[in-house]
Amino acid sequence: MEQARQGLTKVQAVKIKSNKNSRKILNIWTPPVLVFILFMFIWQYGTVWFQIPPYLLPKPTDILTAAIENGENLRNAVFRTISESIIGFLLSVIGGIVGAILMASSKILERSLYPYAILLQTIPIVAIAPIIVIWFGSGANAIVIIAFTIGFFPMLSNTLVGLNATDRGMINLLHLYQASNWKIMWKVRIPFALPYIMAGLKISCTLAVVGAIVGEYIAGIGGGDGGLGYAITVASTKMETPFLFACGISASILGILFFLVVNLFSKWVLGSWHESEMKRDN
Repeated sequence: MEQARQGLTKVQAVKIKSNKNSRKILNIWTPPVLVFILFMFIWQYGTVWFQIPPYLLPKPTDILTAAIENGENLRNAVFRTISESIIGFLLSVIGGIVGAILMASSKILERSLYPYAILLQTIPIVAIAPIIVIWFGSGANAIVIIAFTIGFFPMLSNTLVGLNATDRGMINLLHLYQASNWKIMWKVRIPFALPYIMAGLKISCTLAVVGAIVGEYIAGIGGGDGGLGYAITVASTKMETPFLFACGISASILGILFFLVVNLFSKWVLGSWHESEMKRDN
């Protein structure tokens, strides 16, 4: 009898927890979903009410129709931009982390090179892109380099901040035990900098998409097989506004997906020990 009562108590506890989780999910997702539905309703019927022509502001249904009619071109453009963004992003991650480690290992190197990294970041990418095209030619190579350039500095800056923010007392203690600088870097400074590195990843992944699309505007035209930036350029010259909106929305969704993937990776790396990614009860 006692065992049966305990079993019922456990079942009730599970049901209560399930109900709490369901309410929590509803509280999180209901407001943005309702706002999205309201926004789409106003957009759809507002353009009809005010008689706005489709070439100025197409209805959501017009955009969906254009995306379906040009489905193959849109799909090829998205996959092209994905590949260029991923390559540029990975290069920016490798370059930023390696550069930050080298600078954190030598103050002279940091004081010598970091100002030029800042200078590179302050120059608009649209001003650098034509030079990159001249040096490396139009097409995928230049686009990848542009995506790398725009995503490199956030990785370098965030990683360097994390490496320099390591507890000095711990570093001094390891020096007393005659640990080498590279061992301290690998065992202490890099693990301590992981939250900063993850923050840099979240910034750089979306910037890589922006850099790839900007590169396709400038370098993809001569490359023939263009991505979303090239598709946007063609759609704007032909005044195909619904398809232009479809390309822009696809680019936005692509950036969001990149961020969500990196965010999941961050939770996997930091979720078990760092407060920024640990689950909270309230």
